[in-house]
Amino acid sequence: MTETTSSLNAPSATARFRSLHTPARPLALANVWDVAGARVVEAAGAPAIATTSAGVAWSLGASDGNRVSRDLVLDVLARIASAVAVPVTADIEGGYGQSPAEVAETVARVLDAGVVGVNIEDGTRSPRTLADRIEASREAAEKAGVDLFVNARTDTYLLGLGDPATRLRDTLARARTYVDAGADGVFVPGVTDPAVVAELAAGLTVPLNVMAGPGAPTVAELGALGVSRVSLGSGVAQAAYAAARRAALDLLGTGGYAALDQAIPYPDLDALFHAPAHTPR
Repeated sequence: MTETTSSLNAPSATARFRSLHTPARPLALANVWDVAGARVVEAAGAPAIATTSAGVAWSLGASDGNRVSRDLVLDVLARIASAVAVPVTADIEGGYGQSPAEVAETVARVLDAGVVGVNIEDGTRSPRTLADRIEASREAAEKAGVDLFVNARTDTYLLGLGDPATRLRDTLARARTYVDAGADGVFVPGVTDPAVVAELAAGLTVPLNVMAGPGAPTVAELGALGVSRVSLGSGVAQAAYAAARRAALDLLGTGGYAALDQAIPYPDLDALFHAPAHTPR
């Protein structure tokens, strides 16, 4: 393990990241996909940085859903982790591997990149498959001597899996399987209904993470329901690319520039890169 990695994954960094998961003040994550985004979000006061696999994939010219090279993703993660002074958690989709051993290799390399947390998802895979990958991830972290935060994502609501009448029960059953396998948190994207969120939080023994966006309860309201972590997922990337599209349509249509009114001033944005890459605190 490199000196940079071991310093970033020091107990203070991982302990700090774990401590941020509390309903009293949920960890709010504006997910990024490159160094510039990470610096902007950090400068806004974020106590941690999270990546979006969709945003990373799009920026690399691939569609979302385990379709981008693991090596390319790892390069992005290393660049982000070395550019900020706050803990970084990475969305590694299904683990970028076909077997638990391959997922363990991914996690080992993610740790070497300086990341302290990962999201790993089940998608349409069986719960046992993700449980095996979580166990492999935990073993890789223990071997590396890193207190990795494993956030297990279940897509029961996001993908509409199973019978709607039993989806809550099935989601909690999956969550228990993942926690037993070593998950430190459970991420349930696709649900923001207060009643369902409250039941999910009450049924879990680890921090609950939900994905929010327009129309969802505020971070504070979700915290009152028992949520410990709120992510924006691919939403920030979608909004950023929407801004690019608006600017292009404005320029190519009316020949105007109004779409640039909300741009970060050039000196402010460029100033984020005047200093050398951060060293972990």
